[in-house]
Amino acid sequence: MFEKSTLLAALIGLSVALPVVQPAQASDRYKSRPPVVISPDLAAPWVLQLGGAQRPALQAPRATQPQVRTYQRQVQRRAPEAALVKPVAARPNKPARTQIDPVYLPQTVAYETPHKPGTIVIDTNNRFLYLVAGNGQARRYGVGVGKPGFEWAGKHKVTAKREWPDWTPPSEMIAREAAKGHYLPARMEGGPQNPLGARAMYLGSTLYRIHGTNAPWTIGSAVSSGCIRMRNEDVVDLYERVDVGATVVVM
Repeated sequence: MFEKSTLLAALIGLSVALPVVQPAQASDRYKSRPPVVISPDLAAPWVLQLGGAQRPALQAPRATQPQVRTYQRQVQRRAPEAALVKPVAARPNKPARTQIDPVYLPQTVAYETPHKPGTIVIDTNNRFLYLVAGNGQARRYGVGVGKPGFEWAGKHKVTAKREWPDWTPPSEMIAREAAKGHYLPARMEGGPQNPLGARAMYLGSTLYRIHGTNAPWTIGSAVSSGCIRMRNEDVVDLYERVDVGATVVVM
């Protein structure tokens, strides 16, 4: 009995000695706010959320206009036909025709003739050169011939052959072209730009030649001053098949 009364008295004395603790209120948690260190970047999102930090002034966003796509009708303006076509004289390096008719390409054809093999026969009306092969056949090439007023016919021998020949225009040609406003050189060395082209075969003592050209699109036309012109690849082929002294018949 004594032990129980003694323990009860000790507990009562302890409760008197302990201070009374009141329950904490939520409003008393931060009666004095802790210091806040502001970031140098006052526009940082986390700074803007701090109650104690002054919200920096921000520029009002610019009013954006709704993007309206406007579709303009595209009208293709075509130049008049006359404006698209330039005269040949104004574009010497761009001829109007750059290809020849396939009929003027080299080929072996049936050709009955009294001339012996190795003879060259030139049909100026149809723009063909035939190298007689015998057995009723000939190798045929397309050629360019003399323009109106420069046609001729006759029979000659091949008196000389030249590779990449020089060109010395006759004085008559120089004067004739000068009257048209075209000035020819007194002499032009052989080469791809030379009007005589890659090869030349001289006919008798005349000024006429069978030669190549720097204007292959003129094959099949009457455009020369009397010479017989061929594509460079064709005149090289003929050159290898013909010897000096061969007969040339121009009709």
